[in-house]
Amino acid sequence: QVQLVESGGGLVQPGGSLRLSCAASGSIFSINVMGWYRQAPGKERELVAIISPGGSTNYADSVKGRFTISRDNAKKTVYLQMNSLDSDVTAVYHCNVDGRVAASRAPFRSWGQGTQVTVSS
Repeated sequence: QVQLVESGGGLVQPGGSLRLSCAASGSIFSINVMGWYRQAPGKERELVAIISPGGSTNYADSVKGRFTISRDNAKKTVYLQMNSLDSDVTAVYHCNVDGRVAASRAPFRSWGQGTQVTVSS
């Protein structure tokens, strides 16, 4: 079993910043790609950013230059620094991690429960 615990969401004013965190725990042998997705009301879940074990990143065009994804491999944690926020980023943000479990080396892909980010004055 692999668990993901997210934190850092909340209500912020336009132009503000937030930092999301997602920590993985459980029977983990290795972690591969870590990422963040979001789902706004009435919309499909979409990719925000992903990061490889070596630190290579990929971002949605809408967040390039404003969001920064990073990871701490020792802590099995992925972060999303969000700056210059506007109402368009209001959504539930989910982290996503894939890797291999310890016992069987079987692959896994897990989702966090989601954390609400609301940008409003």
